[in-house]
Amino acid sequence: MQLTGAEILIECLLEQQVDTIFGYPGGAVLNIYDALAKYSDRITHYLPSHEQGAAHAADGYARSTGKVGVCVATSGPGACNLVTGIATAYMDSVPLIAITGNVPLSLLGKDSFQEVDIFGITMPITKHNFMVKNVEELAATVRKAFFIAQDGRPGPVLIDIPKDVTAQKAEYVRETPKPIGRHTKNITPEAIENAIRMLKKSERPLVYVGGGAVQADAGAELQEFVRIINAPVVSSLMGLGAYPGTDPYFCGLIGMHGTKTSNLSASKCDLLIAVGARFSDRVVSNPKRFAPNASILHIDIDPAEINKNIKTHGYIIGDVKIALQKLLEAMADEEFRDTSEWLQQVNEWRETYPLTYNGGGLQPQYIVERIYALTDGEALITTEVGQNQIWSAQYYKFSKPRTFISSGGLGTMGFGLGAAIGTQIGNPDKRVINIAGDGSFRMNCNELATAVEYELPIIIVILNNRALGMVKQWQDLFYDRRFSQSIVDRQTDFVKLAEAYGAVGFNLTRKEDVDEVLTQALAARQPVVINCEINPDEKVFPIIPPGGAIDDPIMGVNQ
Repeated sequence: MQLTGAEILIECLLEQQVDTIFGYPGGAVLNIYDALAKYSDRITHYLPSHEQGAAHAADGYARSTGKVGVCVATSGPGACNLVTGIATAYMDSVPLIAITGNVPLSLLGKDSFQEVDIFGITMPITKHNFMVKNVEELAATVRKAFFIAQDGRPGPVLIDIPKDVTAQKAEYVRETPKPIGRHTKNITPEAIENAIRMLKKSERPLVYVGGGAVQADAGAELQEFVRIINAPVVSSLMGLGAYPGTDPYFCGLIGMHGTKTSNLSASKCDLLIAVGARFSDRVVSNPKRFAPNASILHIDIDPAEINKNIKTHGYIIGDVKIALQKLLEAMADEEFRDTSEWLQQVNEWRETYPLTYNGGGLQPQYIVERIYALTDGEALITTEVGQNQIWSAQYYKFSKPRTFISSGGLGTMGFGLGAAIGTQIGNPDKRVINIAGDGSFRMNCNELATAVEYELPIIIVILNNRALGMVKQWQDLFYDRRFSQSIVDRQTDFVKLAEAYGAVGFNLTRKEDVDEVLTQALAARQPVVINCEINPDEKVFPIIPPGGAIDDPIMGVNQ
């Protein structure tokens, strides 16, 4: 049947079982929005306050559900406003489709009104991108984009469509989406055999889990693998939830803000098994001093990650879930060395170096602990970036995948509220809590209007130290206390701001009131903002100093 390009686009979204879109209209996408109006009974569109909010909402939706997030923006400034959100998704391997309009074909390259080369701008921050100049190619392009976004290591794909292409007509024939298979062809018997040899030699194994284990839904296989080799487990920021945070084998975060137990374990192990992790600088710190006594076994879907940051001694390239399944099959009749002394040593470190904080006053760590307790660990937590992010990662025990929604690779301030909106829409029966800093929250607090409009019962907990907390902490520790532009006390009344948007606001100043305020917020069925007046000098510990080895952290202000 003959349809306009805009109608073909919507039909292709329906083919992909898309029922949720986040976007902002404008001149170059008017045809698309006109088609959306006709399909409003089948696709729900959410209007944010800013295009960046649309990208972050689509991202949070994708991370928390495992589906593809979709966002739409007009040409020029609208498309540019998606860029930070696209880059955020790219760095954390999130399947995202960004659809942008552009000026008509005849105006391309002429500095036309609201024209930018969004194709060129996004080339380094997308898994792939397209400009569709022929309506006959539109359906095939959309189908290809969705396949690329999900196949192998996920990532964002941009589709740029000139306005006249959305108005032109072409024949449309519905197709069933091409199935997304798990990558297994490079999981060779030789790679499995080498991995078994490495495992059998090890007396001090350590499992290092990354976000790839979450993406692959490899939790069950990971737990079985850990128990067979009897090894402690550490996690990157993006890996939280892949392995239960309440499990006795779990030691916490590894790296710059990792527990001393995790970092000592990495420094003393004789075999480090990286599962869906990329050895980022935030984990490794000084690569010359990272895991100096260990052989490295790397399991990852992306061959580009092998030997990129850390030299490996063995690897399995392929889908993490299938790789672990094949490894477990091969391990069935094997015997492995006794690791009881190693586990005893790790447990001694755990008792000697627990995560601690000053118990006086309204402490951010305590607030996170009470959020965990009062939600029974069942909330979906989004965060902004900075101290709030690390306190959340350290003190909330994430025991399920896709429950920690945070910008890891790009470190995008302003991410959390938009992501919370997408997470809540994708998980209407779950409690969603955005743990924020006052600096990050101010960046995109306009999305409170979105949460109120759609009656989303999101709770925003602002850990308000009236500063750019992590910047100020670095200036305190490493820049001789020159607090250049990091103390940002703008006298914003966040309670009044919340009420102005139509949300509920609370001020929290005393530790004794934490449970009462959180309980009231959890009982509310509308957006809530809790302004927590924390100590402006509170710091995130442990922290690895620049250039330091991960086994030599600063544990506190008196060290």
